[in-house]
Amino acid sequence: MTRESAVRIGALLPQVLSTYSDGGNVTVLAQRLRWRGIPVEVCEVSIGRVPPIGCDLYVLGGGEDAAQVFAAEWLRSHARLLDAMRQTATTFAVCAGLQILGRWMEGVDGRRHPGADLLDLTTSPRRRRAVGEVITQCAIPGVGLLTGFENHSGATTLGPGARPLGEVLRGIGNATPGRGDGVLTDRILGTYLHGPVLARNPALADAVLGMVTGHVLAPLDLPDQDAVRADRLARRRLDVVRRHRRR
Repeated sequence: MTRESAVRIGALLPQVLSTYSDGGNVTVLAQRLRWRGIPVEVCEVSIGRVPPIGCDLYVLGGGEDAAQVFAAEWLRSHARLLDAMRQTATTFAVCAGLQILGRWMEGVDGRRHPGADLLDLTTSPRRRRAVGEVITQCAIPGVGLLTGFENHSGATTLGPGARPLGEVLRGIGNATPGRGDGVLTDRILGTYLHGPVLARNPALADAVLGMVTGHVLAPLDLPDQDAVRADRLARRRLDVVRRHRRR
């Protein structure tokens, strides 16, 4: 991608998949490109629209169970979009958006609903809902700690063809293996963290954009943002220390 080329971001089903302000992730990605003088085009892909297959980045948010099943069916009905997500584009997905990209999702009634089969993972109901603040150590070099909050009843298991986006230091995240959150492949980043997560973790936003543009982006000088993040991390680190002392 050249510096003059516009980065095309496709927000998939924002009316269906955008709980807990997940739609803000698209706003963050677009604005961080604009601050760097990189042109960007944002396309909101609604239910009745044929999705564009030429986007550089696709973004999916979270949703309730019925919305999740609908979104998975919608994705599977657009084979050319799935080919683009599999072969050419980068995808960022949160919570239900992550789950529907896997092989299948099991509902509380025991029924399994097929996913988009872009990721080697499956999701089953948890015995207890995972709710609360999360801290993870991101697997992407240079990103560091991620903060966010989770609210999901699904337990996601990664297969051998996938690895987690980060190691959970506080919270639940995925089910297995280990204490991981989300998933990371050459083209797809997924997480259970809301917030929106990219507003709370700008380094992760830049890592996503680096995958899209093909190069490391120069850092932005945003003192207010850095101060808020430092304060949030300081408080969360203290919580983690207190938890370990009580064990």
